[in-house]
Amino acid sequence: QVQLVESGGGLVQAGKSLRLSCAISGPTFSIYRMGWFRQAPGKEREFVARVFWSGGATYYTDSVAGRFTISRDKNTLYLQMNRLKPEDTAVYYCAASRSRDGTRLTDFNSWGQGTQVTVSS
Repeated sequence: QVQLVESGGGLVQAGKSLRLSCAISGPTFSIYRMGWFRQAPGKEREFVARVFWSGGATYYTDSVAGRFTISRDKNTLYLQMNRLKPEDTAVYYCAASRSRDGTRLTDFNSWGQGTQVTVSS
């Protein structure tokens, strides 16, 4: 099975940038899409961004579009986060999907343990 390990989280001031990484191992031939989700305290886990394994089209939730960039370089997935806001504070999770579409949690088959991102005012 696919194994995912996130890193790069931390404490950052609003307006600054941070880059998250996700190390990918296992049978990557089974992966169609990679994605990032996040979960803030007291809220449900939500979709943030996704990219096809083969490259090309990316897709973002409205709240991060224009500020975040998802990309993959071999077995590492990235989430570049610019102009961070306090509302971006959450645990960020890397995920892999075998399907071509869908942004529900159940559309993704493998998950990392998460990395904490805290944005101060």
